[in-house]
Amino acid sequence: MSHYETISIEKKGQVDWLTLNRPESLNAINTPMVTELRDYFGALKEDANTRIVVMQGAGRAFCAGLDIKSSQSREHEAPFGGGMGFQGYLAEVYIRMRNCPQPIISLIQGPACGGGFAFALASDIRIAGESARMNAAFIRVGLSACDMGASYFLPRLIGTSIASELMLTGRFINAERALRTNLVSEVVPDAELSNAAQSYIDDMLTTSPMGLRLTKEGLNVSIDAAGLEAQMAVENRNQVLCSRTNDAKEGMTAFLEKRKPNYTGT
Repeated sequence: MSHYETISIEKKGQVDWLTLNRPESLNAINTPMVTELRDYFGALKEDANTRIVVMQGAGRAFCAGLDIKSSQSREHEAPFGGGMGFQGYLAEVYIRMRNCPQPIISLIQGPACGGGFAFALASDIRIAGESARMNAAFIRVGLSACDMGASYFLPRLIGTSIASELMLTGRFINAERALRTNLVSEVVPDAELSNAAQSYIDDMLTTSPMGLRLTKEGLNVSIDAAGLEAQMAVENRNQVLCSRTNDAKEGMTAFLEKRKPNYTGT
C-alpha cells in the first residue's frame, strides 16, 4: 500500500480509510488514480482482514470528477480498458467497488461531480457533510449523463423521476435535498464526518465476517433479481453458508447467554 501516490490507505484495525489524495486538484480523477483504485479494490476480494472501507477526499472536496486538463494533455499512455481505452479502464473501478465484499462508506464534502459522484453512488452507505454538492457533470461537458454506472445506481437509489431531473440537467443536489431523497443516510458538519462514520463501523463490526460479506452480496443480487423465488434462492444459499460457521454457533450461544459474541471469522 505504500506505493500509492494519488490515494492513501490508513488501516485502523479491520477498517481501511481510503483517501483520494489530490487536494490541489479537488481530487480529480487522472490515469494514475484509476490505476491505483483498480489495484486496491481488486485486491479486496481476497482480503480476509479488511472488513469495511471508508472512502473520503483530502482537502475541501470529495472528488471533482475527471481531471479534464490531465486527460487532454495526454501525459500518460492511454490504457487499453478492455478495448474501450480510458472509458473502460475507469468503469472497471466502479465494478470492483460493487464486487468487493467489504461495505464501503463514503464521506462526502464539497464537490462530488461526474466520476466522483459515481464513487459515492457505488458505495453502500453515504454520509454528507453540510458542504456536499453532487451532480452528474458529464452532461455539462457535451457528453451523456449515463456514465460510470450513474444511470444504473441513481434511479435505484432515489427513483426514476428525480434521477431523470438530475441527469438530464446536470443540476447539483445539495446535502439537504440529498437527505430528503434518501441519497444519503445523514448530513453532519464537515468536521464531524469521520465521527459520524464511526457509529456505522461500530455496528458492522459487531456482525460476523461472513454474515457481513454475504449481506452485501445478497443486496447486490436483490437489486436485479428476476423475482422473489430467485432472490430467496440466493438468501437460502448464503444463510446455509453462514449457519455452518463457528461464528454462527458463537452468535447464537452469545444471544442465549446475553453476552457480546466473540467472532473469529471461522
